[in-house]
Amino acid sequence: MSMASSSSSSLLAMAVLAALFAGAWCVPKVTFTVEKGSNEKHLAVLVKYEGDTMAEVELREHGSDEWVAMTKGEGGVWTFDSEEPLQGPFNFRFLTEKGMKNVFDDVVPEKYTIGATYAPEE
Repeated sequence: MSMASSSSSSLLAMAVLAALFAGAWCVPKVTFTVEKGSNEKHLAVLVKYEGDTMAEVELREHGSDEWVAMTKGEGGVWTFDSEEPLQGPFNFRFLTEKGMKNVFDDVVPEKYTIGATYAPEE
């Protein structure tokens, strides 16, 4: 292998690593804040996603296989009302206006605090 070829390979490898690290550091942050009025049958969550807006948000309760649509309210607050007490921890699935899709499991604990902001583990 020539010196130029070896040098080119090293540069390419460094460029790939730099791109991977840059991509890892650029992942937008999402947070879920439990809003006032939430109770055992009503969950209101302010969902913030850096650089984008939620188009759809779905909720899945602990132990359930079913995703249910949340209703978009004012200021980015998403709500869900249930006839039965809700079972946390709560999982969220969303689609942003820019087309980003993601699922976060066990984000909001069963015994959440009103006003507390929860973020998925990275």
